[in-house]
Amino acid sequence: MIEFIDVSKTYPNGTKGLKHINLQIEQGEFIAIIGLSGAGKSTLIRTINRMIDITEGQLLVDGTDVMSLKGKDLRRFRRKIGMIFQSFNLVSRSTVIKNVLSSNVPDMPWYKTLFGIYSQEQKLRALEALDKVNILEKAYNRCDELSGGQMQRVALARTVNQNPSIILADEPVASLDPIIADVVMSDFARINKDLNISILINIHHVDLALKYATRVIGIRAGEIVYDGPASDVSQEVLNLVYMGKAVPQSTDRVEIEGMVINNG
Repeated sequence: MIEFIDVSKTYPNGTKGLKHINLQIEQGEFIAIIGLSGAGKSTLIRTINRMIDITEGQLLVDGTDVMSLKGKDLRRFRRKIGMIFQSFNLVSRSTVIKNVLSSNVPDMPWYKTLFGIYSQEQKLRALEALDKVNILEKAYNRCDELSGGQMQRVALARTVNQNPSIILADEPVASLDPIIADVVMSDFARINKDLNISILINIHHVDLALKYATRVIGIRAGEIVYDGPASDVSQEVLNLVYMGKAVPQSTDRVEIEGMVINNG
């Protein structure tokens, strides 16, 4: 469980990133976080793995007070949390499987890391992770030979290979075209279902959020203004989250449960 108890974040310049957040997330949930740019979506997910420190309240993960962790305890805690970014963060000149294997490095002796020595078991697990995101055939290709969608799937496989209980994804499909973004989101949904990993995705594309996530959290100006099932998101909810502005989506026009959303 992830629990926010009256959590706030104030940046040094006085900007309020989060305001009195109270939130509970159970193991195995697939949550999409939506809202305008600057609303606090990235701040919310990055407090969970201490990329950003909260300034007020309490944040618990499996009963552990995140702000109390230091040094080795913090590093050990972060191993349970996978993080995926829009920019992939892959070594482009290295092969796909070596990028996936790199998630083992924090748990390996220094000399094995230095010479890139991986066990047969580690290699098989890496191949299994690639198979889970349907990109096994690219295992021995260099990453700079891949498309953007393929690179994001490699990043997801690397995270899965880490064996996390939580995956945080910060705009993972923002730079992908609509068709590929849909494929990548389906990979997230399958990983969530098959491995019971809690997934929190900060996403601009509302149509994809409603299609794949089971729960949606809407943030406006650092506050949660909607928290509920994706199936209950209405035009009124979107107006509340986006303050009546155009709703970002992966296509120019999409119909979801009879509700037509037009971009611009």
